[in-house]
This record gives sequence, structure tokens and C-alpha cells, in this order.
Amino acid sequence: MSTINDNDDTTISKERAKSAFRYTEEIGPGLKLDMSLSKIHHTTLSEFQEVQVIDTYFGRTLVTDGKTQSAEHDEFVYHESLVHPPLFWSGILSKSSSDSNGEAIKGTPKSVFIGGGGELATAREVLKHNTIERLVMVDIDPVVIDVCKQYLPEWGGDAVANHPKMELIIGDAHKYLMETEETFDVIIMDISDPIEAGPGIALYTQEFYQRAAKVLTPNSGVFVTQAGSADFVPHPELGEDISCFSPIMNTLNTVFDHAIPYTVSIASFGEDWGFVMAFNGSQNQGKELIDLSSEKINSLIEERIESVPGVPVQKQSTGSGTGKGNHALRLYDGEAHRGLFALSKPLRRAIEKDRRIMTKENPIFMY
Repeated sequence: MSTINDNDDTTISKERAKSAFRYTEEIGPGLKLDMSLSKIHHTTLSEFQEVQVIDTYFGRTLVTDGKTQSAEHDEFVYHESLVHPPLFWSGILSKSSSDSNGEAIKGTPKSVFIGGGGELATAREVLKHNTIERLVMVDIDPVVIDVCKQYLPEWGGDAVANHPKMELIIGDAHKYLMETEETFDVIIMDISDPIEAGPGIALYTQEFYQRAAKVLTPNSGVFVTQAGSADFVPHPELGEDISCFSPIMNTLNTVFDHAIPYTVSIASFGEDWGFVMAFNGSQNQGKELIDLSSEKINSLIEERIESVPGVPVQKQSTGSGTGKGNHALRLYDGEAHRGLFALSKPLRRAIEKDRRIMTKENPIFMY
């Protein structure tokens, strides 16, 4: 018969204590994501939100106001999906445009604006494009940036924050774009969800999108925003639609010729996540974006992509995301591109039924 010594008793007690150490996030009414919480690295209260870095089932995780923002397990899924489709598409659009001398514009996009993006991972992905000459990032919360640099250096850290092509501004992205006289080839909104009493709602309105359209490079400018939950909602039992995915697309459609929705599954979010890319152009260009061949995307990746020097390697089995070309990306390639734009039938039907538009006078909030 085996016996348990004092050391075994101590180990068992520790494991029992750990089993009650949980991280629970409410995804929606009646739906929670619950997992073990192995360590709290940092917690603080900034001027705008509570900021935490914890270790969970999904590895090192950034949490603000009780909501997962990104996790070691799949932060690259979110950030590569947000960044690379619009940057490559801007480059493709520019080839069908011409400059004032009638010559094809080469090596675009050159200039990118990021609204939000405090983790620095969105900027990390932008800087992988060798065409970039100028990147402006405006985030309102310096605490998030400092915490991420210290505890999440693999997201980008000092190597990105201090990159010579990067201008990092602590401030209001809405105010910056409303006042700037500069134009950008691509505008990326990596911002808080449009929740009631949250700071991000003004960045989802028709009025803001109208201003953003004027700040983009004519003919080849591309706007993209994260668009929240993209599960096929509404849930009839809730009596209301708790998603803003369709309204964001609808609102952008009132401003741009094309507003193209796409999604990706993000396990640490507990659901599919949505993005909307908007641009001006001929009637068939929306379909051309969706139908880009794998060969075309993979060729652009090999031609333009290289990892940012100095960013630590993440300890993940899905590849380090370092090197050149395909080796520098962990999710996005030609095949993944086509998957992003292949919306499920229930989601397509939900989008077709939703006619809501977001304005300053009539904001729409997600859960």
C-alpha cells in the first residue's frame, strides 16, 4: 500500500488551492468563459480602465476591465487578420491607379495610421511590410502601452515602440484624425468595442467614417476596423441583438463604395471575431478582394514581409513568426485569406436582415 508523505500533502494542498483560482469572462448574457488562472503578473487602474496581465489556459493574457484583449495562444490570429488583408489590398489598388504624371504608383502602402493598438502587436504586423515609410499610432492609455512593453514584449515591446518608422502618440485617435492635414494609405482602428459609457463609441459613427474617408489616399486608400463579435446573432431568446458587426458594416457602406466583412475564430475570445474593410473603387473590386488567388497573396508575402528585428520569439508550436516571407507570419497566407472572407450561411442571413446604422445621435452598443 502506498503512503503520502508530508511533501505529498503540501503538493495536494497547493493543487487544491490552485483549482479554485479561476478566470471567468462573461461573453454574453447567460454565456461565460471559465478557465484556470495560474498567475497574476500585474494589475493596475489607469485613468481609463483596469489593466491586468495574467496567465490562463491560453497563456499570457492582457485583460482590460474584465475583458480579454489578447492572449499568447492566438494574439497573432487577431493581429494578422486585422493588418495584412488591408495592407496588401491597398498595394493592389494602387497598381490600378496612377500618380499625377500618369505613372503607376509603386511600393505602397507607404503610410499607415493605427487608432488604439496599445499592445503594439498591430504595429508589429504593419512594420513587417517593407513598403512602409511612416507609421503613426495614437492610443489614449499610456498605462496599457507600458504594461505591454514590460509583460508582453513578444507582442512588439520596445523594438516596435522605438522603431525608426514609428511615431507613437499618447492621445485621442478621434481628435487626431479630425485635425490632421496628413493623408494615409491605410487606416487601422484597433480600438475598444462600442460599449455604453466606453471611450470607443465615437470611433464607430457615420460622422467619424466620413472624416476617415477624407484622410485616406484617393483611389487606393483602405480603412479597416475591428468589429466585435461575429457569431451568427441575434439570439432570439435574448430579445435583442448584442452584436455591432452588421451595423459597423452598414455604416461604412454609407460612406465607402465597398464595406467588406470578414471573420476569424479566436479561441481566447470564446467566439468568432469580425472585421470590416472599406474602400472606394469600381463595382467589381469587392469581389476581386474576396477572390484574390492564393498564388497572388503568397507572392506578395514573399516579396514584402519580414519580421521586425528585436521582437522576442513567442514560445508557440505554430511557428515563431520570424524570418522573411511566409516564415514571418503564423496565420495569414493565400489559403487563410480566402477562409477569412468565407462567412457562414447563418451569419450572412443575419447580416442581410440587419439595417441598423451608427451615428452620433443614434449610437449602437454591443454587450
